[in-house]
Amino acid sequence: METEKTNHASPPAPSADAHRQRMARRKEIQDQRIAATTADKGLIIVHTGPGKGKTTAALGMVLRSLGHGYRVALVQFIKGAWEPAEKRAFAHWGEQLAFHAMGEGFSWITQDRERDIAAAQKAWETALRYIVNSDCRLILLDEINVALRHGYLTVQQVLDGLAEKPALTHVILTGRGAPPELIARADLVTEMTAVKHPFKDQRIRAQPGIEY
Repeated sequence: METEKTNHASPPAPSADAHRQRMARRKEIQDQRIAATTADKGLIIVHTGPGKGKTTAALGMVLRSLGHGYRVALVQFIKGAWEPAEKRAFAHWGEQLAFHAMGEGFSWITQDRERDIAAAQKAWETALRYIVNSDCRLILLDEINVALRHGYLTVQQVLDGLAEKPALTHVILTGRGAPPELIARADLVTEMTAVKHPFKDQRIRAQPGIEY
């Protein structure tokens, strides 16, 4: 009995006229969406999920904001027991960027919950000073979601602080396990999905320039 063959051939490319018409329609829809926007707003942005790239994507926004001449603050809640390479990379921006690596490492390294809570609370106090300061256009709270997940900070504490930010200030909160209340409050939420990971899947150790 003859087996049915599956056709994996790509569909034929559209004609030049059909492509032009489709792109013109797309442009019309996009122009309508842009025309419907009426104001600027400081955003609350959450990068979460089990996949890699949450901090890296946020650092891209930091670099973009610095390129526009905005003042930026970066507070790291878990990192700090080692010197982050990104801190050295951003050093030449001087006073335009305030960089605070205030964590004491991963919880399985410190093994001291009270110390971890104290470090997270101190980092939050530092972050809040920038959040309420209208001179600072973007604040990155790196790995704060991890501090929330472990109970080093309360969700209400963070939500109350975010409510105090000036109207045009953007705040990015990174880390896996973002609480539902924070996701509900945010304007932009991106979840990084883990598909493959070199450490978990291939036992390839963390490497400079990729993981740190």
